[in-house]
Amino acid sequence: MPGELPADVHDTTTSPVPTGPAVERGPRERILDATTALLAEGGREAVSTRAVGAAAGVQAPTIYRLFGDKQGLFDAVAAEGFRAYLDSKTAREPLTDPVDDLRAGWDLHIGFGLANPALYQLMCEPRPGAVPPAAAAGADILAAHIRRIAEAGRLRIGEERATHLVQAAGTGAALTLIAMPEERRDLDLSLDAREAVIAAITTEAPVLADPGPVGAAVALRAALPGATALTDLERALLREWLDRIAGTAEPR
Repeated sequence: MPGELPADVHDTTTSPVPTGPAVERGPRERILDATTALLAEGGREAVSTRAVGAAAGVQAPTIYRLFGDKQGLFDAVAAEGFRAYLDSKTAREPLTDPVDDLRAGWDLHIGFGLANPALYQLMCEPRPGAVPPAAAAGADILAAHIRRIAEAGRLRIGEERATHLVQAAGTGAALTLIAMPEERRDLDLSLDAREAVIAAITTEAPVLADPGPVGAAVALRAALPGATALTDLERALLREWLDRIAGTAEPR
């Protein structure tokens, strides 16, 4: 049901550690697998060059040659985590109701974090440089969820702001639950946060039932890419106007 987290949420999320029949994997893959497994078993404190090398069957110079240093190794593991998370997001079929689809995506996000707590915390660490491609693709999936709600006329605020609100609340809820002792973990916290965010960004009925300009601007902004009668310049100008009406543009 949309209002409940899956009962077996710990067992159904994708793990970046490969399972099943053994396959031939090179040193880089074995090092990443070993690091991910050590993270899952003992957290960051369990990850040392010696422990990774022993588990992966390589010498320390191989780790340094492939990843530079320990932080480089952690960055690579985080990128693999984003890839596994992206695979779990794209594997499911979208639901008919875009708001229920957002609920399902939220639950999947929380489930992944609870199933892979040390990896999730590593993925959430701020790091300089380019965003991993899988992380950027995951953000695009969330933006697409929000776009579907906007196209249905049920988004009450601008798409970018709505995306940031869902992202911030979902990450915060996952990290808060991870920090709780497992025997005292309150999954209703995630459900309450999810419904609070959904109430803040969506309406039950299409917002165009309200004659105000904000709802009309949000809905038209979502449909703008399909306005083929306009030139690229005209679309860009109209997008700026609609963003101002919807309250999403920065004041000048």
